[in-house]
Amino acid sequence: MAINLDNEFALHSRALNVATQRLGLLANNLANADTPEFKAQDIDFKTAMKSADSNQPAMQATHAQHISPGRGGMNAEVMYRVPDQPSMDGNTVDAQKETTAISETAVRYEATLTFLNSKIRGLRLAITGSR
Repeated sequence: MAINLDNEFALHSRALNVATQRLGLLANNLANADTPEFKAQDIDFKTAMKSADSNQPAMQATHAQHISPGRGGMNAEVMYRVPDQPSMDGNTVDAQKETTAISETAVRYEATLTFLNSKIRGLRLAITGSR
């Protein structure tokens, strides 16, 4: 029975892409913590994961022996964060929220890599029959 690797790794690929995009936004927020009128941005991880497939146009293989194309980079919807206490200069970055969100996203990223490594290890064991 053949295994479709695109289906096997699609969830993990989407999770890594969303986490990477979110980490970039959060780092940008922290970098602009002292910029007047800067509005903090974020993405909702769960919503981004649900809509990941619908955001990308489908690619097509042009030859029967081509590897079936996956959905590589994706862009989740970027939203502005509503501040609890906006600063006097209009900046909405809350450094504590940003660092908490970065830590949460980093844990998700590491967990995804752990699951991915486990799947690869399992497939390698199935193919070779030994560790």
